[in-house]
Amino acid sequence: MSSDKIALSYSRSRGIFLVLTAAILWGVSGTVAQFLFQRSGFSPEWLVVIRLLISGIILLMLARLKEKKNIVDIWKNKKDMLSLLLFSILGMLAVQYTYFAAINSSNAATATILQYLAPVMITCYIAIRFKKIPTYKELLAVALALVGTFLLVTHGNINELSITGWALFWGLGSAFALAFYTLQPQNLLKKWGSTMVVGWGMLIGGISFSFINPPWEFQGHWSISSYFAVIFIVIFGTLIAFYCYLESLKYITASETSLLASVEPLSAAVLSVIWLKVEFGVVDWIGSLCIIFTIVILSIAKNKDESLS
Repeated sequence: MSSDKIALSYSRSRGIFLVLTAAILWGVSGTVAQFLFQRSGFSPEWLVVIRLLISGIILLMLARLKEKKNIVDIWKNKKDMLSLLLFSILGMLAVQYTYFAAINSSNAATATILQYLAPVMITCYIAIRFKKIPTYKELLAVALALVGTFLLVTHGNINELSITGWALFWGLGSAFALAFYTLQPQNLLKKWGSTMVVGWGMLIGGISFSFINPPWEFQGHWSISSYFAVIFIVIFGTLIAFYCYLESLKYITASETSLLASVEPLSAAVLSVIWLKVEFGVVDWIGSLCIIFTIVILSIAKNKDESLS
């Protein structure tokens, strides 16, 4: 094997390792958040504020010190400023809060899996927005997503929900917010870079939500495990996961990254069952796999489109 092929293989392996690390950390952090809500009495509002404020400050410091960027330049353009504010409130803050609220109303596994309906929502939006007829693979993905959601929220019984109405509301809200979070800031990301945009998005979202729930208004009880849980969510589940995900894009394609990131709901489901003893039956697993397969189908289809373009 030539040195070029060895280097290419190493780079690809590194990219796969990084995105899998990010996905697992995100999945684990959701389960850790469930522990804080349901075992330690923490509120989703406080955890969202703390996570956004601390992570936003650190990311902006990285953009300034490591990437040598002037982090205030983004505010000099009125169009970029308005776009950043929209992303911060309706994207970053919305996706963080709805996700944690869904966990609080159900469990990390259900919340994470429902959030992964976002790629299907993006596919439907693009089809409507650009009057594009969906391919048969996209239609299959939408059908699988609908079947998976039905099984997950009803256990196959159309007459009753297996999760609360609030859990379904917040879970679907999280998927909508993630779709907006993915689509809206594309021009900002190209112009200013992900570290600065996401850093400002987190900081602005945290400051905005502080008017609703100030960070000093805390409920719950502290213990050694809860201290470590908060540190894990902020450092590993946010900063390190975010860094690994972005680094992976240097070595593998965005479609491959999206595909491998589907490990996140699986890691959340497995850890919830093993650690927090969440009841997850056969029907739940079938529904979850249906939704995860939608990501696989859409990612493969997108990857083929990219290779042809």
